[in-house]
Amino acid sequence: MKNETLLLLTVSVPVVGAFIVPIVGRVSEKLRNLLALAFVSTSFICSLCLIPSALSGKVTSIAIAFPLGFNFVLTADCLAVFMAAVSSFISSVIVLYSFDYISHYPNRDEYYLMVVLFLGSMMGLVFSGNLIFLYIFWELTAIVSWRLIGFFREKHHVLMADKAFLVTVFGALAMLVGFLFIYQKTGSFDLLVIKENFKGVPVPDIAVLLILVGILSKSATLPFHTWLPDAGIAPSPVTALLHAAVLVKIGVYVFARLFISTFSLDAAWHVLIPIIAATSALVSAGAALVETDMKRVIAYSTVSQIAFIFLGFSVNAEIGIVGSLLYILMHGLAKGGLFLCAGIVEQNTKERDITKMGGLIATMPLTAVSFLACVFSVMGVPPFGGFFSKYMVFSGAVTSGQVGIAVTFLFGAVLTILYLLRLFNHIFLGESHGKIAKEESVLMVSSVMIFALVSLACGIYIKYPFLFAQFATKQMLGM
Repeated sequence: MKNETLLLLTVSVPVVGAFIVPIVGRVSEKLRNLLALAFVSTSFICSLCLIPSALSGKVTSIAIAFPLGFNFVLTADCLAVFMAAVSSFISSVIVLYSFDYISHYPNRDEYYLMVVLFLGSMMGLVFSGNLIFLYIFWELTAIVSWRLIGFFREKHHVLMADKAFLVTVFGALAMLVGFLFIYQKTGSFDLLVIKENFKGVPVPDIAVLLILVGILSKSATLPFHTWLPDAGIAPSPVTALLHAAVLVKIGVYVFARLFISTFSLDAAWHVLIPIIAATSALVSAGAALVETDMKRVIAYSTVSQIAFIFLGFSVNAEIGIVGSLLYILMHGLAKGGLFLCAGIVEQNTKERDITKMGGLIATMPLTAVSFLACVFSVMGVPPFGGFFSKYMVFSGAVTSGQVGIAVTFLFGAVLTILYLLRLFNHIFLGESHGKIAKEESVLMVSSVMIFALVSLACGIYIKYPFLFAQFATKQMLGM
């Protein structure tokens, strides 16, 4: 199969398939579920098939010309294929988990439509080679996540969904204005044309600032972070999608695509962005340390860990960029596992307050072990994959001379250990508070075990994801 066909299938199958899912659901729920998994898995398989071509240095492109420079361009380079493979794999496991988790809730047809469309929107954004279509897919993820966050339709849930929608959409509008400044300078929205025009020419600071507002709002980074913990009212597979696979990773991906691959930032931004990231990491880690709602603790952890990714991308060092790409993979796997474990605990105990839990390791041993493995990866305990990504991000900061920022993030890493061990201790260790729970769903437990095992395997066989991330970094830097 030609690479162009694979690229087209990676994007079109989940986008088109999403609208088939609810129609089939009216006939057979089981067939609907399997189709949803098949559509998402197709993106994963096709992105895997694109890896050999990407690693050989070949860039696959599809272009359809439209008036006024709104060309529909799909480009599969190493960075895009890496992001597509990571996102589609995590999404596939989450859909598998959803079979049992979502089975007794209403609006199931809409749920699967939105989840599959969510992944399709991510694929469109990842491979988009035109700023306007990147923006369109960006906004499509906002609409889909709005429906998913408000899935239970209760007034409070809808308000939290509205909050997430407003923060991310207004940030996106600021980003769009930034794109218009870029267009004013280059006369094009196509990334390749923009890259050629900005060789040796500084990007207007106002454009960088506006684009950065959109990126930080989508990635729930201080001061736009509060919507993400509030989004924890959504079903656990949805929060796993938001935190691990799709939504918050969009921002860091676009940061890498624009500010590393397409044009370079002035030196001042390489100082300012790590300071913003460090502040976000510490504030959110402190909030996680005192929070008692299980899913909000994990959400604040996401805000903190996203800051580490921004650090690696912004310090202008090759090793840091490689570390951030690996961080996207390792954090996605581990955080996906943590949220899905939280879903198992919540469904079985009907409780989210960790002070009212305890002793669940006795009745939920597989969930407990999987949760602990994912905790170790986020904390950066060797040989889990999170250790290597965190080490390289720190190395990037030190290599670029930002030792003070590295020390600040080291303190943030210590806080990560404290709040995650506190979380595990309250839920699984100590005395029981009368909450009886059993691991009744084989699919749900198997899903969290997949995340735990792959997190470990990525550390043991770190050579392979490292080489992929390293090649993507060299391609972005034009090396």
